[in-house]
This record gives sequence, structure tokens and C-alpha cells, in this order.
Amino acid sequence: MQTIWLGGAEWLAVLRIGLGLWWLESWRHKDRKGWFERGTGIAWAADIAGKHRWGVVRTGFRRVVEPRPKLIAYVVVYAELALGLGLVTGFLTPIALVAGLLLNLLYLVLMIHDWAEQGQNAMMALISLVALFAMAWQTWSLDAAFGLFL
Repeated sequence: MQTIWLGGAEWLAVLRIGLGLWWLESWRHKDRKGWFERGTGIAWAADIAGKHRWGVVRTGFRRVVEPRPKLIAYVVVYAELALGLGLVTGFLTPIALVAGLLLNLLYLVLMIHDWAEQGQNAMMALISLVALFAMAWQTWSLDAAFGLFL
């Protein structure tokens, strides 16, 4: 593959690292005190899920999230941190890409009626797919250094 400046594998690594930085920014700007102590993030999601046009979303939220809001708040917030660190360092990259794709799709389904946030989730999901199928962990990654996922 002919490219300017870097080779194809390096550009995929740039894409992977950029996606990781995007996840880290998502984690950084969260009001963690609000999420953990006041439950603001889960309350916001509960409001959206309660009015969702798809019954499966309302039911799923009631069954999975409502019984354990504090646990889910920690899972969401620290999943974003773990995804960011995994993608930036290239450690367990395929797992991080699949988990990030699933989280973005979950966000996309939850917010299906509000397209203000959907551009970000759609782009992150697309980058995850490209990085996954192009095996973007082969360059500039701990996975490559340790010989993982060859």
C-alpha cells in the first residue's frame, strides 16, 4: 500500500491510538463524583430509557441497570478508561476494539432518538470495525511486542 509519510500499518496504529485518546477524553470529562455519589449518569440514562420508543430498551434497563445503578456507573466509567488505555498502548487490542464497539452500539441504541450524540458513536464504532478487521495491533503496540494475536 502506497501512502504519504507512514505506511499502511502505521496509519492503522495512528487510527487505533486516536480512538484510544477519544475514549480517554470521554473518561476524563465525566463528572465521576456525580456518577458515583449522586448517580447522575445512571439517572440521565434511566430518563432516556424510560421514554425510549423500543420496549426492549425500557425492559432491559429495568432488569439490568436499575437493580444495580452504582455498579453499572463504575462499569461504564472505568470501561471507558480501560478501553482508552488498551487502545493507546495496544494491549489486548482486539478485546478492547470489540468491547468499545459494543459500548458504542449500546450508546447508539439508547440514544437512537437523539442524533446530537450519534455522530460520535457512529464514528467510534466505524473506527473500531476498521481497526479490528485490519488488525491494527500489529504496529506500535504491546500486543506486537509480546507476540499476542498474531
